[in-house]
Amino acid sequence: MKLIDGKKIANQIKEEIAQEVKQIVESGGRAPHLAAVIVGHDGASETYVGHKEKACAQVGFKSTVLRFEETITEEEMLAQVNKLNNDPGVDGFILQLPLPKHISEQKVIEAIDPRKDVDGFHPINLGRMVIGLPAYISATPAGIMELIKRYEIETSGKDVVVVGRSNIVGKPMTILLGQKAYPGNATVTMAHSRTKNLKDLLLKADIVIAALGVAEFLTADMVKEGATVIDVGITRVKSDTTKSGWKLLGDVKFDEVAEKTDYITPVPGGVGPMTIVSLMQNTLKAAKGEIYSE
Repeated sequence: MKLIDGKKIANQIKEEIAQEVKQIVESGGRAPHLAAVIVGHDGASETYVGHKEKACAQVGFKSTVLRFEETITEEEMLAQVNKLNNDPGVDGFILQLPLPKHISEQKVIEAIDPRKDVDGFHPINLGRMVIGLPAYISATPAGIMELIKRYEIETSGKDVVVVGRSNIVGKPMTILLGQKAYPGNATVTMAHSRTKNLKDLLLKADIVIAALGVAEFLTADMVKEGATVIDVGITRVKSDTTKSGWKLLGDVKFDEVAEKTDYITPVPGGVGPMTIVSLMQNTLKAAKGEIYSE
């Protein structure tokens, strides 16, 4: 069993980005600028935005956080998005979800300029990804692809089962691993809560992407010997053994599944650190104009 160390890879990528930013600035360019829009005071959202600010500082990006109260109207939110779209000093921005119920998340996402949509949620970026055009790939799938690449895990001709069908992880992963490229060229099955023969499918899988959001759902009897298991899930549960009184569990029962695998990601320290760093990579691409040529 080989542990896929997302923290280590994320730090390597941050160093690579920092070097590139240094060269851009030294040659007379400006540092990439990432903005975040956050509404209300959701703890998880605040934590994520805090991690983003820290990562920006580490790689030499300029970072801005725009905070609004939950009383903001949809019209006001759309006006803020439009302002960011038209600000030449902002290369990319993220809209921290969830938004208050009186604001249509989809409407606001679709109002974002696809060229600044570094979260990769806009339908244009999703559509470009599907047909193989350059696009901003949402952070978690992009991070998983980077881990597969850097650990040189073979995907061509392999059977992959993606458990979960979310627009953020499950659906993009099935497309990316089925594309004609590396990582890719796999035969991909997307399974979900209604899949009847899930265990049978999993036992044939060379690679399992667990993105269901159910703590320790995947057990050793559901995985074949020598499989690669990527755990995307993260559930906070009470614990008497930690100072905080909480611990994080993935979708995989790690201790028992790890013994059967060739490669496996831990939780925490696997896919999680790659999510932030993928956002940094997308922002750098936006600053360089790599995805959309004028």
